[in-house]
Amino acid sequence: MNKKIGTLYGIGVGPGDPELITLKSAKILSRVQVVFAAASTKNSHSLAVNIARPHIPKTTSIKMLSFPMTKDKKKTRESWAKNAAIIINELIQGKDAAFLTVGDSMTYSTFGYILKHIQATAPYITIESIPGITSYQAAAARLNTPLVEGEESLLVTSGVKGGDRLRQLSCKPETVVFLKAYRNVKDIISAVEETDLFEDCVAISKCGLPGEEVVSDLKEFANRPPNYWTLIIAKQKKKKTPLKDEIRMGRHHRRQSEAVLEFTESM
Repeated sequence: MNKKIGTLYGIGVGPGDPELITLKSAKILSRVQVVFAAASTKNSHSLAVNIARPHIPKTTSIKMLSFPMTKDKKKTRESWAKNAAIIINELIQGKDAAFLTVGDSMTYSTFGYILKHIQATAPYITIESIPGITSYQAAAARLNTPLVEGEESLLVTSGVKGGDRLRQLSCKPETVVFLKAYRNVKDIISAVEETDLFEDCVAISKCGLPGEEVVSDLKEFANRPPNYWTLIIAKQKKKKTPLKDEIRMGRHHRRQSEAVLEFTESM
C-alpha cells in the first residue's frame, strides 16, 4: 500500500478581521493537523495566526517558520529551502497542513515562494491555494468607495520603490493602489502629484485591525512615518454626473428599450 501524503493548503486569512476569513478556509483550519505561518527571525509574532486563531482548534499544532528580513538573495533562498523542507517533512508523515498568509494567498504572499519551491522539489505533493480578501478590497469597502467602474482600469503595485511604477506608465489607470507604502511614502506622494490627475488620495493603516487609521491628507506623512500596514488608494479626477441626471438618463434608455420591444412584439 502507498503511504498517504498530506495535502498543503495555502490560506489567505484576509486583512485583519477574523470574520472576513472565508467559510472554506475556516473549515480547512478546523481539520488540518498542522498550521504553519511566517515570522521574522527576530521574533515569533504572526499577524496571520492572530487573525485565524478563532478558527484553529486548541489541539492543532502551530509552527512558526523564520524568514530573514534581508536583501541577501542567497540567505533568502536558503530560508525558502529550509522552511519548505520542514513543511514537506510533516506532509510525508500523512498530516494535512495549512500555511497562513495575510490577505490573499496569491497576492504579494510569502506562501507564493513556498509554493514554487515545493512544486519544484516535491511535485508529488498536493497543494491547494485558498484565496482571501485583500487589504485594498477591505480598504475600499471601509471607505465605501468603488475601486473601478465601467471601463476603468486598476493598478495594484508595491510601494517599496516609491512611485516608480506609476511614473513608468504612459497611460495612467483611473485607480492606483500602493501596497507596502510605509517605506517610500514621500516618493509615492510625489509621483501622484506629478501626474496632476489624481484628486482623491487616501491612506489606510491597519485596516480592520485595532488602531485602524484613515488619513485623507497625505501631507501628514511629511512629519511622521506611516504604520507598517499602510496602503494608499489614489483615484483620478472624473466628471461627476448628478445622481438625478443619472436616474433620468436611465429612465430615458429604459423607455427607448420598452418602445423597441413593444414594436417588435406587434410585428
